[in-house]
Amino acid sequence: MTPIKLYHHPKSGHCHRVELMLSLLDLPYETVDLDMANGAHKAPEFLKISPFGLVPAIDDDGYTLADSSAILVYLVLTYAKELDWIPKAPKTAAEVQRWLTVAADNIYSGPCAARLVKVFGAQLDHSAAVAKSHALFKIIDAHLQDRNWLTADLITIADVACYSYIAHAPEGGVDLAPYANIRSWLTRIEAQPKFIGMETSPIPELA
Repeated sequence: MTPIKLYHHPKSGHCHRVELMLSLLDLPYETVDLDMANGAHKAPEFLKISPFGLVPAIDDDGYTLADSSAILVYLVLTYAKELDWIPKAPKTAAEVQRWLTVAADNIYSGPCAARLVKVFGAQLDHSAAVAKSHALFKIIDAHLQDRNWLTADLITIADVACYSYIAHAPEGGVDLAPYANIRSWLTRIEAQPKFIGMETSPIPELA
């Protein structure tokens, strides 16, 4: 199999979702680091792959696709051989989609935004992002009280999509200490065969 080409930034949680999925599926891949600070993601040749100029994006033997959630769906439907990463039962499949939306909305405006401020110097309201993070984490921690995974009895793409920015929330100044169920869930993901972590950044004073 030709290695899947992953265009990414090594400190992007969106990119890490895809790299983690590639690794969990034991798929051959190679990474292409984009010099986003100098506009590599807006270069004409990359815009042919990712028209909105966003990472991650993949090239799978000529098939190109951008958007982390879409890539997760593509990878598991194309290559998953064992685990049911997208359950077929309608109610469970709907729950997976709900958590993909949480990843794109609540996680993006909470722990992702807080981390963007601290790691990348983004001009965002850090206090608001931290507050949104804690409000979100209280809900997720309660949700995980009597379950191991977000949507089913086994790990799904919902867990993969939500993992990266939650695991790295302390880099954005958001403390995970109050959330024992979330920390246990993170540990279960990190115990998966072929788990691969994301490049870390210094942890600032936590809030």
